[in-house]
Amino acid sequence: MSEANKSIVARWFKEFWGNPWNPRVIDELATSDIVVHYPMHEPKRGRAAVTNFMTEFREAFPDLNFWGVGDLIAEGDYVVGRWEGGGTHTGAALSDFRLGSLPAASGRRMKFAGTTVLRVRDGRIAEELGQEDALTAMLQLGLIRLPELEGAAR
Repeated sequence: MSEANKSIVARWFKEFWGNPWNPRVIDELATSDIVVHYPMHEPKRGRAAVTNFMTEFREAFPDLNFWGVGDLIAEGDYVVGRWEGGGTHTGAALSDFRLGSLPAASGRRMKFAGTTVLRVRDGRIAEELGQEDALTAMLQLGLIRLPELEGAAR
């Protein structure tokens, strides 16, 4: 079971988070009630919400690309993977971040890493719960600023 689950997650990482992305992978590998949650974003529930999230994310960051680093670790229904990646905001405005919105084509680049735990149910991904380096990403995107940087800019 664990090896089969690792194969499902490896495909998900490549086709959902990789570049180019394959939107069909959501219907093929996700349960109808999938939950995708990363602290930078509100949780997404269901295939339609997950598809909408990734479509908007990729419209804003056309070069968005994340990839696994190291081995996947599996135990029962759970698979854990480490990843890194990012992209450049050259596309549409994006208002999905909890800390604010980006106007269209800000030109800001983000590169960060994280760890994700995925739960596989009946050969499909039911949950993707991640912990990313949100502070680094939000600083790079200009959605938060360090106090000493604000004072130095004056």
